Amino acid sequence: MKVISTLLFLFLFAAGLSAQGLIKGKVTDEAGAALPGVTIYERGTSNGTVTAWDGTYALRYSRNDAVLVFSYTGFAGQEIPAEGRSELNVTLLEGLVIEGLEIVGSRSLNRTVTNSPVPVDIIDIRQITTTQGQLDLNQLLQFAAPSFNANRQTGADGADHTDPASLRGLGPDQTLVLINGKRRHQSSLVNLYGTRGRGNTGTDLNAIPAAAIERIEILRDGASAQYGSDAIAGVINIVLKESVNEFSGNLNVGANLAQDNPERSTFDGENVQLNGNYGFRIGQGGFVNVTTDYWHRGHTNRFDPTLYRRQFGDAQGSNFGTYFNAAVPLNDKASVYAFGGLNTRKSEAYAWSRDAGSARNVVSIYRDGFDPIIATDITDRSLSVGVRGELSGWSTDFNHTAGSNRFHYYGRNTLNASLEERSPTEFDDGGFQLQQHVTTLDFSRFYKNWMSGVNLAFGLEHRIENYQIFAGEEGSWRAYGPVPFVTSDGDTVARPGGAQGFPGFAPANEVNESRSNLAAYLDGEFDLSSRFTVAAAARYENYSDFGGTLNGKLAARLQLAEGLALRASASSGFRAPSLAQLYFNSVYTDFVSGVAVDKFLAKNNSPVTRALGIEALKQETSVNFGAGLTFARNGLSLTADYYHITIENRIVLTADFTDTDDQIGDILKGLNVGSARFFTNAINTSTDGLDLVASFGGRLGDNRRYAITLAGNYNSMNIDKVNTSPKLLGKEDSYLSNREKLFILASAPKLKGNLSLDYRALRWGFNARLTYFDKIELEDYIGTLDVYDARVTLDLSVSYDITPNLRWTIGGANILNAYPTAQKDFYGPGPTDYSAESEGGGLYDPVQMGFNGAFLFSRVGFRF
Repeated sequence: MKVISTLLFLFLFAAGLSAQGLIKGKVTDEAGAALPGVTIYERGTSNGTVTAWDGTYALRYSRNDAVLVFSYTGFAGQEIPAEGRSELNVTLLEGLVIEGLEIVGSRSLNRTVTNSPVPVDIIDIRQITTTQGQLDLNQLLQFAAPSFNANRQTGADGADHTDPASLRGLGPDQTLVLINGKRRHQSSLVNLYGTRGRGNTGTDLNAIPAAAIERIEILRDGASAQYGSDAIAGVINIVLKESVNEFSGNLNVGANLAQDNPERSTFDGENVQLNGNYGFRIGQGGFVNVTTDYWHRGHTNRFDPTLYRRQFGDAQGSNFGTYFNAAVPLNDKASVYAFGGLNTRKSEAYAWSRDAGSARNVVSIYRDGFDPIIATDITDRSLSVGVRGELSGWSTDFNHTAGSNRFHYYGRNTLNASLEERSPTEFDDGGFQLQQHVTTLDFSRFYKNWMSGVNLAFGLEHRIENYQIFAGEEGSWRAYGPVPFVTSDGDTVARPGGAQGFPGFAPANEVNESRSNLAAYLDGEFDLSSRFTVAAAARYENYSDFGGTLNGKLAARLQLAEGLALRASASSGFRAPSLAQLYFNSVYTDFVSGVAVDKFLAKNNSPVTRALGIEALKQETSVNFGAGLTFARNGLSLTADYYHITIENRIVLTADFTDTDDQIGDILKGLNVGSARFFTNAINTSTDGLDLVASFGGRLGDNRRYAITLAGNYNSMNIDKVNTSPKLLGKEDSYLSNREKLFILASAPKLKGNLSLDYRALRWGFNARLTYFDKIELEDYIGTLDVYDARVTLDLSVSYDITPNLRWTIGGANILNAYPTAQKDFYGPGPTDYSAESEGGGLYDPVQMGFNGAFLFSRVGFRF
């Protein structure tokens, strides 16, 4: 302890002796125009600022040998030594030629966000992770981007461990995710339960440490013609850090207020996160940047004595991730680059409670019943390697990216009731995995003297995907018997087999399926004048199992006056069914009004699927129209974008077909299951919406700055048609019930917005954010409409720079402790004569801001 105290004293003493200086200046582009919002910080410290609306800045640096870093999206960054100067004017060059990356939505290296013909949000992860209480990427984006929605699920099997997320209220698998512009693999999980993405796969964003990310670009526009399948709602591009010669990181701790948790009096859901990032130079102009992140999250429990579940809340888990980003020049025209990482997550989620007197319990093992635990071991790997450079005047990029996601289930605190007192209490339940290999060859060239500038691009892509289901141990899935059990009503029933909570995958469920895809694209951007830009793209793809598809896109931008422009786009899109939607199959346990029902989910090509009249899955197709206005002047930035998206043959999960069905009832009885569900191209939808983003910022003196941001999303979806077959006449409610329709329509609130204020004064920082969630309507298990009234949350944080290298932040997310509307189905006159028939078996569904209430946190950030 004495040694630590001495080291701390010496560190603070040395920091106090550091020389300080004030430097001022202006940042402009090559034409001399002021650049507002440029990020400027002293390398190796948390000390920084941004330029005002007229491009001016003032920064007090801490050391004579300080190096100032200037960065602005769409421009090449610069690092300049202060060298004791009091004035430093900087000119930034347009394009990201040095980094070799382009802004998502454009393949031109000379395009910036402000002159893009399509809407692109840029989220500075360094800034929001130092001020916000959310610790994982999904929740950071949930509150930073109104068109992005993600909720932690409970009682939803695999979705408890990987949060489903979406853009503009569409499916999680209708948003394409890129890392450094390269396609990211999806999760192997297909969501069966929960309030979001039922029947969809998605990408596990939480497998990417926020500490490894420089910025996130969100393209809010259909982009299948540019980037390929999945980009119906838009594209999320994650840009990794390239910084060198500095070590940065955070220690975060926090917890939720433990409302209604009988086991905890004050806090639950404790979070501890520690991460570090370091970069170093390699060779002449090369770099390697490495990030390590550890995060532990504890259980929460929002208990009510009338619930079917004794444990209702977040899963407990530990997540470890490490990522790297590197580039090494081969010569003055080419470089080799690589990036990737490994993420492992071990988590435990409570399933629905099993009563002591149930046929699913063995009293000699669990006298009072039990709460099964669904445990997972999730491993996510990725590696991307490429060579980029110049070839005969063309910017050329040859790349191969490989990724995999493996989901392994384990049952704990459980049993196989058909083994009675001989049953183990833990099982290996098996699981599934997805592997993806993508090889790309891209060419791009900017012709400065054609018109006012023309960029042409073309390329090829080859993708191979493999999906597997692997079986668990025999006791996890087998029914031994039949073993009779006498209920409290005197009826004799058979004890169910398989592990309770999550029945394991049987050998009959195993699959090992692959497919390939070959694509070619052509892309052009034409600056017809300095004020008018037109962009066009076309892409052809051929799937080994679906054949070919051709899609196109047109976009334009017209500058009406200085700082004022109109933009519009139209595109077609597509999404092929995922391998999981084609081949996933399982027997699993669902609860309807607290009663356990074993259900069967059949493969799309199985005999039972065809017997019912469910047709073979085909691709989804879409048409996307958008139009908007942008304005930027004198510190004020405003964008407003309308969108209209129509999708035909959307793939969803049907409602339940029971064992009384005239076509498949006998088949289901032979499988000892009560009902079955299927993947199908069930619906056509149309979505209309408006995205609004307004920001204003500036300086109040040399060391005081402020930023105010208002962002909102209005989103309205309609189900235009339900697609059925002749065999399904009269079974429309089983095919797609009103309950399932409402889950689809409630993928996003009709209106969601936030108002944030960020203020920095000398060593102090203050951040406040209000977030509005509109009303949500769902239907519960007994047909009651559950209405979740609109809610507003408030986040607050205060930070203090202890030294130029050390910042302490304390605050809270949802500090007013807002909860969704409690759903109580009363069956009697008494105040406790009610039940909760929600999807997860609690008083709330996972909607809006979630059901955990206030989260208080403390963070220490360091940068050396």
